[in-house]
Amino acid sequence: MTTPFFYISSYGPGQTSVTLDEINSKHAIQVLRLRKGDTVLLTDGCGTLLQGTIADEHRKACVIQIESVQTVPPPTSPVLLAVSPLKNTSRFEWLLEKVTELGVHRIIPIRCDRTEKENLRTDRLRSVLVSALLQSRQCWLPVLEEPMPFTILTELTDLAANRCIAYCGEAKKISLNNWHPGQGATLVCIGPEGDFTEAEHAKALQSGFTMVHLGANRLRTETAAMVAVALLTQRAGA
Repeated sequence: MTTPFFYISSYGPGQTSVTLDEINSKHAIQVLRLRKGDTVLLTDGCGTLLQGTIADEHRKACVIQIESVQTVPPPTSPVLLAVSPLKNTSRFEWLLEKVTELGVHRIIPIRCDRTEKENLRTDRLRSVLVSALLQSRQCWLPVLEEPMPFTILTELTDLAANRCIAYCGEAKKISLNNWHPGQGATLVCIGPEGDFTEAEHAKALQSGFTMVHLGANRLRTETAAMVAVALLTQRAGA
């Protein structure tokens, strides 16, 4: 049986025990039927991996005795995804789930001229990220930023050493599969379902973004974002 894996909101150095919240406690004791002395793994999503045993099997406040602490280093070439929110909330949640499983480091919702959905339930989206983190058994939870205008994003030149934008319009582009960014963080921008406008494309070009494409087929926003993150995280881990 795979060792059960739980997310905790915080962990302080030297802490000898952790009390799970009510939801995780109920899942551990009533669903997984864990008992005192059983081994579990915990992460705070900030690179900390804890191993411990259940000291108190309370179904509302399960106490874990910490036995070992390991620090998982962050990625040396993190991938950042800037993507326009989708009108269909379930499709956007699916996207965030998949890019988290792939190992994206940071997610920046961007408001573009053709973005149809302005408001996001960030609390709900963060719960999707946590669930995907545990599913893929990782220790770094992606940072979910507050939405920002795409034009502002293009001006943040220190955000990533390598920056590219996937654009469907007529322009000189290179296949993302053939683009080889340098060392450091890589930011990829994916536009709304109607694509970036010509003005947004020009702004990105003026700001030093590399224009890329994802192949001959025109992809939905969520498909394009997942393909881009998959290519870049695989390359970063190679």
